[in-house]
Amino acid sequence: MNIPNYFLSDLPKEASLTPSMLSDACYALKRNRAQYLSPRSTDELIRTLDSIGRQWLLPEYPWRKLALERGPEQLHFTRQTLERGLDSFFRELTGEKMESFISAELGHRHRLDDLVMTGNEHRERRSGMARGPELLLHITAGNVPNPTLMSMVLGILTRSAQFVKCASGSALLPGLFAHSIYETDPKLGACIELAEWPGGKTDLEDVMIAEADIVTVTGADETIDTLRKRLPSDRRCLAYGNRMSFGYITKEAISGFGTSQVVEDAATDVIAWNQLGCLSPHLFYVESGGRTTPDDFASLLATELDRREQIEPRGPVPMNVATNIASRRSFYEVRAAHSPETRLRASPNSTAWTVVFENDPTFILSCLHRFVHVKAVENVQQALRAAEIVRGKVSSVGIAAAEDKAHQLAVTLARWGATRICPLGKMQTPPFAWRHDGRPALADLITWTDWEQ
Repeated sequence: MNIPNYFLSDLPKEASLTPSMLSDACYALKRNRAQYLSPRSTDELIRTLDSIGRQWLLPEYPWRKLALERGPEQLHFTRQTLERGLDSFFRELTGEKMESFISAELGHRHRLDDLVMTGNEHRERRSGMARGPELLLHITAGNVPNPTLMSMVLGILTRSAQFVKCASGSALLPGLFAHSIYETDPKLGACIELAEWPGGKTDLEDVMIAEADIVTVTGADETIDTLRKRLPSDRRCLAYGNRMSFGYITKEAISGFGTSQVVEDAATDVIAWNQLGCLSPHLFYVESGGRTTPDDFASLLATELDRREQIEPRGPVPMNVATNIASRRSFYEVRAAHSPETRLRASPNSTAWTVVFENDPTFILSCLHRFVHVKAVENVQQALRAAEIVRGKVSSVGIAAAEDKAHQLAVTLARWGATRICPLGKMQTPPFAWRHDGRPALADLITWTDWEQ
């Protein structure tokens, strides 16, 4: 299948982008938005996105097939990993969930269509309307694709023209998603532009910054800090920087027949997107004192990761990644040889998966690519003291706990600062209405108009 040349990201690799090309693209986007997107109703946009999402779940959908054919080589994820990731995103892209999401964020599903009164506003005779920016600039990270797809959906719901600047080598899936939008609704697709270039090309970036009303940026904290210094004072920047996640498993959760399910769920979180997203667990804290010890759990997890490697392989990694994994393994091999407090379990003859067990609860950043730590703790308070070094940087905590303990555990984690708490096995599949980093996803993008009568 040949991809039509609709977007800048479709140009041949040898083609060079210039500031004037980007300036012209921004002008076209704003013009197209005024003609084709701004007059649309929220219900119409939701129906279009719902239809596109349903098609992406069909095995024979041409854009999905192309993603699965080209993705492994270009994105360095196996076909199985891509299938799981795409399914998790597009299952959430339903009309019902989008309607509920808008109502939850803005108070009414038609806030973006008209001046609306809800609740106390009736008594005050005050109505409100929300509007999105004229042009959104998304500067995306290249680790996992789903956050970029979500940013594009939010731009459509807010009736914003949008320019998606993809990290080098990561434009495939956002580009195919944009093409599926264009194929379904060419006028809507004409309000989206995508391009890809290496970071540091300030002449190109400055053009986009000057034209955009809001800049969303996902990436390293240093990249975000540098970008913020270049933004004019009247530009809003929505930044999502370095974050990490971990799991917490109570002793009751692995003391009965449910142990095997907990192990499977933990493995699911490790293999999703090869552990490269901010929602992926770097480690699991496991309570001592149960029928299954933390070391036993680490052994079961290693067995499960080995099984999953046969059906959903990690795939090859760059030489520097493999070298880093081998170096980390060597460190823990030496430690395990001199102390019963540490055990290393790893895939033979490859770097496909690694499980390190330690009695020391100190929070350790994983080198990812299915390399995970298991830490023994007495209770959640000990775990949170050990994780204090990453407090404020934790995105998600996946928990496995009996129903009578789960609520209080979640309250404790929330008060500590976790912005998302979810069941183990769901860490990399957030719901559509997920508040990224604890912030409202849609409401961050809009400006309000109040009418006081």
